[in-house]
Amino acid sequence: MKKTFMVQGTTSDAGKTTLVAALCRILKNRGISVVPFKPQNMALNSAVTIDGGEIGRAQALQAQAAGVQPHTDMNPILIKPTSDTRAQIIVQGRAVTDMDAAVYHDYKTQAMGYVLDSYARLQQQYDVILVEGAGSPAEINLRERDIANMGFAEAVDCPVILIADIDRGGVFAHLVGTLELLSASERKRVVGFVINRFRGDMGLLQSGLDWLEQKTGKPVLGVIPYLHGLYLDAEDALTANAPKAHAQCRVAVLALPRISNHTDFDPLRLHPHVDFQWVGPNQIIPSCDLLIIPGSKNTRADLQFLRAQGWDKQIHKHLRYGGKLIGICGGFQMLGQMIHDPQGLESAPGSSPGLGILALETRLEPHKILQQRTGFLWNKHSQLQGYEIHCGISTGAALQSPACYLQGDNGLEPEGAINADGLVLGTYLHGVFDHPEALAELLAWVGLANAQSIDINQQREISIEQLAQATELALLPEFLQQFSG
Repeated sequence: MKKTFMVQGTTSDAGKTTLVAALCRILKNRGISVVPFKPQNMALNSAVTIDGGEIGRAQALQAQAAGVQPHTDMNPILIKPTSDTRAQIIVQGRAVTDMDAAVYHDYKTQAMGYVLDSYARLQQQYDVILVEGAGSPAEINLRERDIANMGFAEAVDCPVILIADIDRGGVFAHLVGTLELLSASERKRVVGFVINRFRGDMGLLQSGLDWLEQKTGKPVLGVIPYLHGLYLDAEDALTANAPKAHAQCRVAVLALPRISNHTDFDPLRLHPHVDFQWVGPNQIIPSCDLLIIPGSKNTRADLQFLRAQGWDKQIHKHLRYGGKLIGICGGFQMLGQMIHDPQGLESAPGSSPGLGILALETRLEPHKILQQRTGFLWNKHSQLQGYEIHCGISTGAALQSPACYLQGDNGLEPEGAINADGLVLGTYLHGVFDHPEALAELLAWVGLANAQSIDINQQREISIEQLAQATELALLPEFLQQFSG
């Protein structure tokens, strides 16, 4: 019997992604064929799928938890903001257009067709589909033509689990208030509550749980404890780091307004010997061993922001003092002499001067390059893995000294650039720090010799298992039995 369950949250970051990931792993461990699904996602952190498309990174995490390869049907609509009011629309893995928010609101009726199309294909392949909602189902202004929350649940007639984060405070108000703002049919669809990130004495919480069940007539399906030390890919939020007492290397990353795929830097952020720091608006770039310009969904606009902060002058000062500099994807393009966007793919048509650090120019083209890559760093013996998501084509003399070599149709192909004095490296490859060998070699290039090995993929797998075990203990056994009973 095919089954679908949907997890919706009272707020953003309530725990929808982690609950779906945990349930995916629990069911996988029980031998049940399960797949994650998110009808509509808004995120600048994305992943390349096995079928050569693009989905939200959270769904790639959930796919790993389910033991399946990420596929574009798992996230048929992905919205990637390019400004406060405009976004690129990814449909079933492919960028189709840019839209203003008001235009997209009307487009959602058409988008629902793609959502249901992908959902139907997954139904044919898996026994259980675990659906993640977006934001909150109680956003009154977004209820019309909704495809992300109750609009989808009503369309496919599936039960809904409502999750709230008690660590934020106000958990009972969140749950009761959300329920009250739903229609009668939607309230009936909610089969129970999950409370997330609880720390403290369960005995002190029990009276509140009893009240909640009596007030709403809905059961509390489980209380998930606050779990420390997990590594799970963030969907959007930048995670701050505390200073490390035994750090031997200082790394700073520019927190651009439209930063994309900031999970690139998780291996650095989690490394015990790396003091990692985001540099945000109105902050001065600190003294550091390595400075990184990350990817961007609007490269020319973020380059303008960078200059407005005075960071361009600080970057050149960093290089004069012998600091290392890496540009990734959009950051790589910024290192060049010019960025051309004649068709206005990211913003208004035009060209912008780059930082002039590498001898190359970039032209943005409509066709977006999406592919998973493996290969080696410039030394041809340190393995690396990653993925490309970009619509820019770079040319110039700097590319004659490649930063890495990637497997292609004709063997190893040069990619990126490293400058003559060895201080500046640029690449289109996201995830360049993910492979332990590449991470160690890049840290050695920065000056951290014999760096401790960090395998981010292994850490993610361990965290998924820890999350699944804690969640399985927290949830009512009779609730979990529904998936296989």
